[in-house]
Amino acid sequence: MDVAKLVDTTLAGMGYELVDLELSGRGLMRIFMDKPGGVALEDCERVSNQLVRLFTVEGVDYERLEVSSPGLDRALKKEADFLRFAGQKVQIKVRVPMSGRKNFVGILGELNDGMVQLDVEGSLVGVELSNIDKARLVPVF
Repeated sequence: MDVAKLVDTTLAGMGYELVDLELSGRGLMRIFMDKPGGVALEDCERVSNQLVRLFTVEGVDYERLEVSSPGLDRALKKEADFLRFAGQKVQIKVRVPMSGRKNFVGILGELNDGMVQLDVEGSLVGVELSNIDKARLVPVF
């Protein structure tokens, strides 16, 4: 059973977006979700209650469930995330080093043909989506 797909479908039906799902070896399942206007505590409670019922019916094995907003340093996972947050400051870690570097911080640019543009201190860097290990928004205060 694909738990991520099950959770994604359920959240979408409730008006939320699945941002990330983490499973730990100790039975902890973390769900990060979002919606236009942000996520409130009541949203987390509503989704948590729905998922507990769903997991019981579907026989999903877990010990603890945590449901929360993605936070200010939201992870970017899907192509749609990179399009949505263009113009924002991001931190990207790549799988295969580029010019001797694995970590880049800059302003997220456009996405074309699986390649995202990143403005790193005035220099444009092209990063293939397939080479991105982790990407997060960098909160600016």
